[in-house]
Amino acid sequence: MRTPDGFVPVTVGVEEEYLLVDPVSRQVSPEAEKVVAHAAVELGDRVTTELTRYQVEVRTDPHTTLADLGDQLCATRAAVANAAARLGLRVISSGTPVLGQDTPPPFTPGHRYARSIATFGALDHEQSACACHVHVGVPDMTTALRLSNHLRPWLPALIALAANSPYWHGQDTGYASWRTMTWGRWPVAGPPPYFTSRSHFQDLVDRLIASHTIIDRGGLYWDMRPSHHVPTLEVRVADAMPTVEDTVLLAGTVKGLAAAALSAIGRSEPPPCPGPEMLRAACWRAARDGLAGEAIDLHTGRLRPATELIDRLWKTADNALDAGDLALLHAVRARLGAHGNGADRQRAAFRRRRHLPDAVDHLIGTMTAAPRC
Repeated sequence: MRTPDGFVPVTVGVEEEYLLVDPVSRQVSPEAEKVVAHAAVELGDRVTTELTRYQVEVRTDPHTTLADLGDQLCATRAAVANAAARLGLRVISSGTPVLGQDTPPPFTPGHRYARSIATFGALDHEQSACACHVHVGVPDMTTALRLSNHLRPWLPALIALAANSPYWHGQDTGYASWRTMTWGRWPVAGPPPYFTSRSHFQDLVDRLIASHTIIDRGGLYWDMRPSHHVPTLEVRVADAMPTVEDTVLLAGTVKGLAAAALSAIGRSEPPPCPGPEMLRAACWRAARDGLAGEAIDLHTGRLRPATELIDRLWKTADNALDAGDLALLHAVRARLGAHGNGADRQRAAFRRRRHLPDAVDHLIGTMTAAPRC
């Protein structure tokens, strides 16, 4: 069903994962349970712990406008930052810790986390990586799977747009999104399959659980998946975004792509279906180069400037967004064009003095920066 102005109504919500850091050493700090307890006074169950004690996870409500989403993100980030400050800590939003961490990291107590560690061993040792998940509201599972099929070809572009993890253990990895590479090691990760039906999805999940490849549906670490606890398609491909503006840009782009895809589904248009090998290769290239290099054009298999892929992404999304959302996104995109994505900005902060803690200070400073859009 369309609104009177012709646009498909789409709701989006966001989950963000943050890292706690010591403001002196700039190392990650294992005080998440204390920070969550303080922040929960204001945020309630919208803030929680994650696998490692370095991480805090928050979520927003579903929103129909990007302006409302941005307002809630600002308030949520401020609450977490204030809670951390009471303990003498700071918060950053980065796909990976910039400076070193303990290996294995200190894990959060809990039965599911304990099962994961017992099952997957050292795979969990590098999962202090942080993501930004965008949830798109859907009426049912069938719609979620059809939407996933339509959005699959855009995963490389979203990786490049959201790349914000160039550093790992105090070293430049040579990748714009090292988090993408660490998650790719899991047995069920990367681009999701092309699903032919709901039964296809359910049969595959049942087999993965029966073979102990995953411990439950929460272990489906594909870049997109139907949520197992809310009626959404969860787009999980992005690094944690450095600023509220960046998160709103990501959420708005996903919202536009989803609205365009839902219109195509309504017209019974078949989705593009790139081969899994080339789609995986395109995701790898996007993780390496981000916005600054080249990308694989899935239509031709040839390399093109990554900015061309992003222009194509935005053209598709823009055609399905209303004027209010578009005006907000255009302002953010102008700054992205001038300063690059999160990975570009982390590296720029380091290059000023060739001093890696400066990248952490940059992330601390932008964590709660007021949006300018």
